[in-house]
Amino acid sequence: MAVTADATTVNWNIWGDVAVSLLPQPYLDKVVQAGGAPVLLPPLVEGVEAVMERADALLMSGGADIDPALYGAERGKFTFPPHQARDAAELAALAVAERRGIPVLAVCRGLQLISVSRGGTLDQHLPEHSPAVPGRYEPRTIRVKPDSVLGGALGTSPTVYCHHHQGIDRLGAGLVATAWSDDGVIEGAEAEDPSAPFLAGLQAHGELGADTVPLFEAFVEAAKAPARR
Repeated sequence: MAVTADATTVNWNIWGDVAVSLLPQPYLDKVVQAGGAPVLLPPLVEGVEAVMERADALLMSGGADIDPALYGAERGKFTFPPHQARDAAELAALAVAERRGIPVLAVCRGLQLISVSRGGTLDQHLPEHSPAVPGRYEPRTIRVKPDSVLGGALGTSPTVYCHHHQGIDRLGAGLVATAWSDDGVIEGAEAEDPSAPFLAGLQAHGELGADTVPLFEAFVEAAKAPARR
C-alpha cells in the first residue's frame, strides 16, 4: 500500500541541508503490524499516478497545514506556510484511489485533505486542542459512533494520541462525522454511503497507541479485496 510522505531538508551525517522525502517510522510499523506492506509515496505529483495504479490502498499521513486557498480562505496568523507540492501530490493520489475504488485511511492532515477535496473547510486554529508541549502527543479519549467503520474497529471510547491545532469546520460532501472530542470537535469521519469502498479518517495520530491497531487491521483487510477500478 502507498503511504504519503513529506518533503523537507535535514542534516544527514556530515551533510547539511539535504533534501529528503520522509515519514515517521510509526506509520510503517503500524502497517506492518497489521499485515500490510508499505511503500512511501513522495510528494512528487509527476510520479503519483504510476505508483497509485499499482497500489492496493492509500494511507494519507499527517503533517503540515493545508493551503487555505484550497478551501477558499486566507491564511490565518497561526497557520503555517503552505506546502503546495505535497497538497497537489496527495490530492492526485486521492483522486486515483477514489477512481479505482481502493481503500483509503487518513490520519490528521489526511482526513482534513479528504474533506477539503470534497468542498469542506477547516478551522485554522483550535488553541484548546493544541498540545501543552509542542512536539509531544497527548492521549485523549474520544467518542465514536458504534455503527460505523471507526466504531467497529476502535470501539466507542478509544484512547488516541493528538497533536492538532486545526480541525474540520464544514465537512465535505459524501462524508459523515463518526467520532468527536468532548467539546464536539470532529475527530473522525468516513464515507456516508456504507456500500462505498473503505474510506475513513481519524483526526488523531492513529499511527500511535494500541487502541488503533484494529483500525489498521481493518484497513489492510479491505486492501485484500479486488480494486473496483
